[in-house]
Amino acid sequence: ERKRFYQNVSISQGEGGFEINLDHRKLKTPQAKLFTVPSEALAIAVATEWDSQRDTIKFYTMHLTTLCNTALDNPTQRNKTQLIRAAVKFLETDTVCYRVEEPPALAELQKNEWDPLVAWAEKRYNVTIGSSTSILGPNIPPSTKETFVSHLASYNMWALQGIEFVITQLKSLILSMSLIDRHITVEKAVLLSRLEEEYQIRRWGNVEWAHDYDLCELRARTAAGTLFVHLCSESSTVKHKLLQD
Repeated sequence: ERKRFYQNVSISQGEGGFEINLDHRKLKTPQAKLFTVPSEALAIAVATEWDSQRDTIKFYTMHLTTLCNTALDNPTQRNKTQLIRAAVKFLETDTVCYRVEEPPALAELQKNEWDPLVAWAEKRYNVTIGSSTSILGPNIPPSTKETFVSHLASYNMWALQGIEFVITQLKSLILSMSLIDRHITVEKAVLLSRLEEEYQIRRWGNVEWAHDYDLCELRARTAAGTLFVHLCSESSTVKHKLLQD
């Protein structure tokens, strides 16, 4: 944490996009690049994060700012193809594809909650996914992976950073795409990603504060990542043109 050193937060439009101003200072990335985002809506969301900080700046709560820094600095130096392949690789260990056989109650819960989601994804993307109780997981056809590669290629680099962030939170490409496609809510996606943990909590009880804190944090990160994807996928130019027409 760092002591808040500014009074006012504002946005302005520059040559490369929208910038964040802390009083009269331009916000910079960790690599000292000018903090410039592609849409006004995203700039407003980031500015709100900075304006919401009180006496100290809690960087660990500023998920949109962190995602923008990652997109601008690209610390791992990955290109679009590498980002897409990393996202699709999660299919091999996707949370909703791994099932248990025991205890029967949990197996039934997974079937009831996850099967409809897998069925939706198979229909939505015209692919075969399936599930497995084997430690090796389901055998995902190469054609399914290539379909997701093609679908993800329709997103820009910024949105892909957000998609990977959401996938990392939920440990599931299927849950993430269902969320980003607005098929399920953030709350539902998080609940489905924690199905076994929630089952154990109902059975053995809640650990005071710990589970609630983890749940709120996961919801916050997942919501921020999803919002980031949507704000980075919108075209302000197209929206203005439509308004003019």
